[in-house]
Amino acid sequence: MDEKYRRAVDAAAIFSETDLTGRITHVNDQFCAISGYSREELLGQNHRMLNSGMHSAEFFVGMWRTIASGNVWKGEICNRTKDGSLYWVESTMVPVLDKATGRIERYLSIRFDISEKRQLLHSLQWRVGHDVLTGLPNRAFLSDLLDQALEFSRQEGIPLAVCMLDLDGFKAVNDGYGHASGDLLLVEVAKRLRGIVRGEDVVARLAGDEFVLVLRYVRDLPELRAALNRVLEAISAPYSLSGKDINVFASIGVTLFPHDHEDAETLLRHADQAMYVAKQSGRKRFHLFDVSRDREVKATHQTVERVRQALAADELRLHYQPKVNMRHGEVVGFEALLRWEHPQQGIVPARAFLPLVEETDLIIDIGEWVMDQVLTQLDQWQQAGHDWPVSINIAARHFQRADFVERLKKVLARHARVAPQRLDLEIVESVAIENIQHVSDCLQACQALGVQFSLGDFGTGYSSLSYLKRLRTQTIKVDKSFVRDILQDGDDLALTTAIIGLARAFGRQVIAEGLESVEHGELLMRLGCDVAQGYFIARPMPPAEVPGWVAGFVVPLKWRVLDQTASGA
Repeated sequence: MDEKYRRAVDAAAIFSETDLTGRITHVNDQFCAISGYSREELLGQNHRMLNSGMHSAEFFVGMWRTIASGNVWKGEICNRTKDGSLYWVESTMVPVLDKATGRIERYLSIRFDISEKRQLLHSLQWRVGHDVLTGLPNRAFLSDLLDQALEFSRQEGIPLAVCMLDLDGFKAVNDGYGHASGDLLLVEVAKRLRGIVRGEDVVARLAGDEFVLVLRYVRDLPELRAALNRVLEAISAPYSLSGKDINVFASIGVTLFPHDHEDAETLLRHADQAMYVAKQSGRKRFHLFDVSRDREVKATHQTVERVRQALAADELRLHYQPKVNMRHGEVVGFEALLRWEHPQQGIVPARAFLPLVEETDLIIDIGEWVMDQVLTQLDQWQQAGHDWPVSINIAARHFQRADFVERLKKVLARHARVAPQRLDLEIVESVAIENIQHVSDCLQACQALGVQFSLGDFGTGYSSLSYLKRLRTQTIKVDKSFVRDILQDGDDLALTTAIIGLARAFGRQVIAEGLESVEHGELLMRLGCDVAQGYFIARPMPPAEVPGWVAGFVVPLKWRVLDQTASGA
């Protein structure tokens, strides 16, 4: 190299020359300074003496293949100094060709020190994946670590526990001692967690006072319980902050893979759900996620969403079951019962899907749809010359809404041609007594609109004279569980007799549900209950079949004889 060029390179870069075997033939002062070797120690030595062990053999094979073919190689290399420390250089290696023969005669290496740049990059990368306060992996890095642990567990068939830990009492420390003390507490908690888990386990901090433990090689539940109890004991030991002893505790939610066979994100969510159960049970506890219960919840959610789609797709139907005055042989009304006309399963009864919906707000939408459909049907029957009242069941969540009366007004207003008295709302006894004052007020407000009310399932809850006095419904329904066995069970007969007597004493109409035979009807009439419904009379039917059924209904002969006997008496 021309002397003036070499001086320029010496001033700007780390420079060296090697022969074709890699033996060093020249180095400049900057090379000596960064490597820690003197020029005498370097000359004649193979460049491999600086190898850091950070690069694979393939890395150097590729580099030598490039320069040996006469091409320039550029890249970043980590070298080791004389005292064993590492440094990074950005290197350009240039083959020098003999002008006469065109063959490579030596190699020039021009390098720039990028150690500080690499250190800064490493620091930035560390900050991206770690919590600065505690030095633990953060949420982003935890995701990678958990994915790796799960993959290993899948391959090796080894269980893995994912634990969510939350401090009980941390807010009180922050509020009482200040955020600086709160931060010191978090640092100490992180230190204790790192100290108690094994080297292959993971401790991470998500945010605030929430930590995650990933415990690997969990052989069985007793081993897991023992490990979690050690964590709880470690966290609950007193902390000395600013000269004062402070006590905090922990709640831990845990889920076990592969029993809970989900992805990393879902496992964390399940551990979080279990942690809240632990907190509700009291401090210094852990709770294992219930996989079977979660499957039930998921199934319920899926059913609710499918029913929501059914409502939107007009797949829900109403069938009507007649109420008959057995003594006079007269149809006195109908009860509207919900059905689902499923595209694949056909007609699905309400008991198969409605209980799962009753604890959601979807039941309100369904309830108002039912009211709207019934009033539309009443209007159609009225135009055809039929005057049958219809009762519908109102769910607890629907009826207990503060705006139930106002929403009912709007539904009635949409069907102004139908007298409100034709609509009978049925609430079950258990709902009525949950908040009897609200229910009583709501009853009166609805009755002021002209709407009728029935009290269903009477006798199955907390029947008492005081409830009956305050719940001024027009009708009381004797539950089918009593009616079914009155011919054989003396207790059910006594209860049914008492309910009918109470209803008549309070001036209420009484209806028996679940009529199964002509003999049931005879006995009910003797007890003073003339109105009944049940499969013996008719099963629920589509509205189009109702007029024809009514026209063809004939009361059983035994009931007519009983009616005539009573009239003669």
